[in-house]
Amino acid sequence: MEGSETNGARPLVVGANHRSSSLGFRDRLFVEDSDIPTVLQSLRQGGLTDAVLLSTCDRIEVQAVHADPKSATETIYATLAAHAGIQPDELDGQCYVLSDERAVEQIFAVAASLDSQVIGEPQVLGQVKAAHRIARDANMVGGDLESLMQAAYSAAKRVRTETAIGERPVSIAAAAVDLARDVHGELERVSALMIGVGDMGHLIAEHLLAGGLQRLTVTHPLETRAAGLSRRLDCHRVAYEDRAGSMAEADIVICALGRREYAVSTDMVRAALKARRRRPVFFADVAAPGDVDPAVNRLDEAFVYELKDLERIVSDGIAGREAEAEAGRRLIAAEVAAYVRNRAQRAAVPAVRLLRERAEDLRVQVLAEAGNDAEKATQLLLNRLLHDPSVNLRQAAAGAPGELESLERALRTLFELDDTGAIAMTPKQDEEP
Repeated sequence: MEGSETNGARPLVVGANHRSSSLGFRDRLFVEDSDIPTVLQSLRQGGLTDAVLLSTCDRIEVQAVHADPKSATETIYATLAAHAGIQPDELDGQCYVLSDERAVEQIFAVAASLDSQVIGEPQVLGQVKAAHRIARDANMVGGDLESLMQAAYSAAKRVRTETAIGERPVSIAAAAVDLARDVHGELERVSALMIGVGDMGHLIAEHLLAGGLQRLTVTHPLETRAAGLSRRLDCHRVAYEDRAGSMAEADIVICALGRREYAVSTDMVRAALKARRRRPVFFADVAAPGDVDPAVNRLDEAFVYELKDLERIVSDGIAGREAEAEAGRRLIAAEVAAYVRNRAQRAAVPAVRLLRERAEDLRVQVLAEAGNDAEKATQLLLNRLLHDPSVNLRQAAAGAPGELESLERALRTLFELDDTGAIAMTPKQDEEP
């Protein structure tokens, strides 16, 4: 791979999510899967050679490693702004920039679906892996970033297997399908309209299709987003401006947009119900904020279930979800600490390798000189091993104040010397590091 494992490379995350930015802003930044290699190439041209670009309805995020996070952030800002057709300074206040341990924590939390609007969404890990695969195919994943992504997958697996966090979104989708059947009977005879591309809405749509739904239509204010979703779900799409007309044909409406204004108004639903001759419509409004005007609930034959209603059906609600999320966050904190510790230990590997290579060179030399005389060989080896450290200690004693004490502390640590100068023997002393 052209991406490389670079000494001093530091984890970095730059992105916009549902907490930091508006949906309209994220729509402008959104990158279709087919365009991600081009954006990655732009990052490379700016000097960033190790990066994954994750683009979903919840976030647009660059996960990277670089020796200089400040210059890398400037490159990411310039690249995302150019893609969106805006100025880089427009990203200020809408994006977050995280480095080092905070970046590791964010990457782990995203993979474990702890940073989603609906915590535990099962498709998030698949989205991360797909983005990782695209970056790897573009030669944008070197050793440091690869090890970071693999550690994130391990952390996500722990959260998924050691908590019940992954069960809730699947249960919510299943509850929505059951409610749809309660209203309409068998799904083979009904049609559905999906407004927006939110992950929870996507999950419900997949469950409906798996349950027998034959006709699904999707729409979004951005035609490219609707086109991408229709390809993924292998379904129809309509222009966002035509959603009111499509609603008259929809027995089920999944709302997953989450804009500041309602995507479904009372007048739209009233007209749709009239055209349907009072045949009921089931609304699954899983957007945040909601897409359906609350007044729709007062219309006969309109059955509106928001996310909190679906949660109430399958569990004790948000409190239960937060309890599982907190357990997941504790696991993530432990995994982050382990990753940071292991990464720091890997930094010592080159020095350990040099030390062993030096010792092996000396061993070969003294064996050649001593022949079969073992005592002479060991004496020569000891003298040569200790010669340079002894010279450096004497020079330190005559050098700057504190230099000798610093070297003495290092010797005591490296060779586990006690106050008498003896080595504290341990069972693992002769093992490879």
